[in-house]
Amino acid sequence: MHVCMYDASMTRLPATAHTAHAWRIHELAPDFALEDVWALPTPGGPQDFPALVELVARSDPEHSGHPVVRALFALRWKLGALLSWDDEDDGLRARVPSLRERLPEDLRTGEAGPRTGAVPFEPLYVTGDEFAAEIANATMHGVMHLTWVEDGAGGHRGQMAVLVKPNGRRGQAYMAAIKPFRHLIVYPLMMRDLERRWRARG
Repeated sequence: MHVCMYDASMTRLPATAHTAHAWRIHELAPDFALEDVWALPTPGGPQDFPALVELVARSDPEHSGHPVVRALFALRWKLGALLSWDDEDDGLRARVPSLRERLPEDLRTGEAGPRTGAVPFEPLYVTGDEFAAEIANATMHGVMHLTWVEDGAGGHRGQMAVLVKPNGRRGQAYMAAIKPFRHLIVYPLMMRDLERRWRARG
């Protein structure tokens, strides 16, 4: 497996790192805003994308090695229960239709990919270098988009984009409120945990 040094300062990428590629998600979610693009600390070869998808699907922030991440996710679920953000009536196929209804024939009949664990994303589709999963609640409808890209040094690495459609002003306020925590605390710590787990797989 190709090995390269991970530069934590380069984790967050410009929007063009996502928009410049002809990903299938572009045709499915043109009405979603691109919230973030992240380089993942998962160096590998061209065949390693399925391993990344499985590793991310098994991720559990509530059991992260970082107590701050565990605490923030526990707080999020408690607030969600208190404010009824995560009721079934506000989820997929209730408040919003699933993006599966937009899938073209080849993706609809193909493999969807694994379901995630603690954070309930539902898989949409998986290809040789692209995986998309969605989630919806009272605040937003979101997509986690994983891809496998060349790293510019002869190898490959994972990349993650987050696409979001906020639910009105409440959703916009929620996304604005959590952005500093996501950018400065949650994602950087989760990247470290992902890097550790990726290296541990050998």
